[in-house]
Amino acid sequence: MGKFKDIIKKQESRKARNDVIFIASLLLVVLVLACVLFFSAEEGNTVRVTVDGRLFGEYSLLENTTVEIVNGDGYNLLIIEDGKAYVDTASCPDGICSSHRPVSRNGESIICLPNKVVIEIHTVTNSGPDIAV
Repeated sequence: MGKFKDIIKKQESRKARNDVIFIASLLLVVLVLACVLFFSAEEGNTVRVTVDGRLFGEYSLLENTTVEIVNGDGYNLLIIEDGKAYVDTASCPDGICSSHRPVSRNGESIICLPNKVVIEIHTVTNSGPDIAV
């Protein structure tokens, strides 16, 4: 009976070791994929601002500028500098948009729900005319 218990203990210790190896391998794969996705994200070159679903303006990330966004009683101050855009001040009660980190990568956005403001980063390419005659 003693040999049988020893065999079971060895099998259980192998299972535990294999589980640890599997979980560590899985975490490594997830970490590598996350790094690849993060570092391969394309830098944007245009900031598109919409207010209440309508285009307010498009601005280059390459030019430092300040944009006052006014919508009724709502107010947001957008700062574009050093290739990044962020909301410096906002009249909304929660101020989440003004505490958001600066955005610069294609597809990133800052949204101010109370003021109905959406700030999105896009990559615009000038590939020439769409139609050749």
